[in-house]
Amino acid sequence: MVEFFKTIDGRITEINEFSEGCWVNMVHPSSDELAQIAKAAEVEEEFVRAALDPEESSRVDMEDEQLLMIVDIPMVEKSSVEDGGQLFSTIPMGIVVAKSAVITVCLEDSIILRSIAEGAVKGVHTALRTRFVFQILLRIAGRFLKNLRMIERDFTRIEKRLYDSLKNEELIQLLGLSKSLVYFSSSLKGNEVTMEKVLRGRVLKLYEDDRDILEDALIEVRQAIEMASIYSNIMAGTMDAYASVVSNNLNIIMKVLTILTIIMTIPNIVFGFFGMNIGEGRIPGDWVWWMPLAITVVGCFFAWYMLKKKNLD
Repeated sequence: MVEFFKTIDGRITEINEFSEGCWVNMVHPSSDELAQIAKAAEVEEEFVRAALDPEESSRVDMEDEQLLMIVDIPMVEKSSVEDGGQLFSTIPMGIVVAKSAVITVCLEDSIILRSIAEGAVKGVHTALRTRFVFQILLRIAGRFLKNLRMIERDFTRIEKRLYDSLKNEELIQLLGLSKSLVYFSSSLKGNEVTMEKVLRGRVLKLYEDDRDILEDALIEVRQAIEMASIYSNIMAGTMDAYASVVSNNLNIIMKVLTILTIIMTIPNIVFGFFGMNIGEGRIPGDWVWWMPLAITVVGCFFAWYMLKKKNLD
């Protein structure tokens, strides 16, 4: 899919074809679309194609007057964890700054770019290429922070159910959130290095107002890195505590079963003894038929008393 947008009368508007000063948004484009846009914008086709590799890392590349910036953006997995938990991941997005346009390329449609296309972001001017690129970076950093807060809310909800459950469901959900934090931490650190390289002004000409936007984006990225690190440590501590609780609950259950086994062994011994072939196969004296029952009750009570005295009940 290829879309063309341009700021007209202060508002971002979708147009039908490529023109100077426009923004080209490409989502999982075909080979023909890549070649067409590369020719129209006069950029290397490899620049436009680079972000279609899902394993591509964040970086900056410059050739002639063309700039390629690849950054990771957060995405919500379609296969979310049950009971409200969500699994997050990151995918690369390419931003190509050409002579007359800005081109964004991504494998999936992102809410970050969609909000810009729908006019939710104020002050967007596609003709001001540097500022527009920095506004995209600022939105990406903000989306990371928002998703981290979603992870924190999911973690809090799971934690409330965690210690009262012996099932694996909550543990699996925590593992999913922990995996999301690992993706976020790795991607954020890569984005930080890329933004710092751009901030030096060697790959892209910086204006004072534009520098402020990039610095704000860099601050949010660093804040997101710190939040991801804190959440990871808290989650690791919680999972260790959960393992200790499960182990303690298992010990309590085993202790109760052992006590019951000891107490129930006494009736088996008594009735087994009186059930042996003694005399004519009967208890001596029919009038003492209650003797095994009495011995059993006394024996069970004595066993319970001794266990209680040793604080084992």
